[in-house]
Amino acid sequence: MIVKATRTYLPQTLDAARVLGLEVAAARRRRRMTVKDLAERAGITAVTVRKAERGDPTVALGTMFEVAGLVGVDLFGAGPAELPALVRRSDDRLALLPARVRATDEGLNNDF
Repeated sequence: MIVKATRTYLPQTLDAARVLGLEVAAARRRRRMTVKDLAERAGITAVTVRKAERGDPTVALGTMFEVAGLVGVDLFGAGPAELPALVRRSDDRLALLPARVRATDEGLNNDF
């Protein structure tokens, strides 16, 4: 018998996955699209669509974004046309930060 390891997630991770799943489910229904139709368009199973709509955090990130895009859910508060500008802005911010981060020899100072 194969025992699958259980993974714990932060509450905010579970909430974010649930919100995205609910948005996908609502958008799919507004478009009057069946789970089977969405599954076929996304190239996944109906079971995976249902898991995505429940906000199951084990659904692959790319799959979640794909189904969201197929039903018209905006990602990161931006529509499809705005995402390239958001990517450029994020790239620019990242370029201002050091390329490498080294661990310090000092322990964490939790003395606030």
